[in-house]
Amino acid sequence: LQLVESGGGTVQTGGSLRLSCVYSGLTLDWNAIGWFRHAPGQVREGLSCMSLSGNSTYYEDSVKGRFTISGDNAKNTVYLQMNNLKPEDTAVYDCAPGFRVPSTYDMCHNLEGIDRDYWGQGTQVTVSS
Repeated sequence: LQLVESGGGTVQTGGSLRLSCVYSGLTLDWNAIGWFRHAPGQVREGLSCMSLSGNSTYYEDSVKGRFTISGDNAKNTVYLQMNNLKPEDTAVYDCAPGFRVPSTYDMCHNLEGIDRDYWGQGTQVTVSS
């Protein structure tokens, strides 16, 4: 099982970035993927999670209306479109699969179903003021 993120960079406040997470090796028991972030000295925060069937998505309040999660099953890729970025969005962003996740809310909000051995390597997002 492997996940590789890309698409991070440095943008000014109000700018946009699109992150990509290419995954491989997932079995049917892995039924969701989510985007998370962590900054130095802060706990990892769940941002947005989606079921791999595409029928359920969840967004944390901090990104609702600004970030959009989407997936392309043919390419085994999940995207995170980030608009209207703010300096407080500066962090390392990574994706992770969810194992038999009961809901995308549980995965994002409670980190349920996440195996810490399967975090991607992360991609840095820096938003300058």
